[in-house]
Amino acid sequence: MRRSVVPQSTLITRVNVTPIIDVALVLVIILLVTAPLLPASDLPVDLPQARTREAEDERNVSVTLGADGQIAVDDVHLAREALRAHLAARLAEPGNEDVLVVLRADSGARVGAVKELLADARAAGAQRLAIATRQKVEALP
Repeated sequence: MRRSVVPQSTLITRVNVTPIIDVALVLVIILLVTAPLLPASDLPVDLPQARTREAEDERNVSVTLGADGQIAVDDVHLAREALRAHLAARLAEPGNEDVLVVLRADSGARVGAVKELLADARAAGAQRLAIATRQKVEALP
């Protein structure tokens, strides 16, 4: 007489975390792809070209100057007269003592207006200033 082996069902006692990790990694990838697409303000700005972009990875306050003279601090549109007070208030917030102030000026903006914005930022208490540029793309030889 032959004995037949009947497989017994085993209970699953562990949670399979592989699908959870897959979903989490997909969400991280989506975040990394969409984060650079979020603008600092909705003013259309044509930035001048440069070879380096070192200051963009830091936490900063963005001051935007449009070609028509419109000014925005991060996403708040301001009149020229209110810039210094608003920027001073932003720099006085806790944790913003040594924040980088990045000036995003349109390449068609007057140089005098850019100089005035830099002077206003310095007068508002900005210790670190930078000017945003577009990365210059060089042709391959």
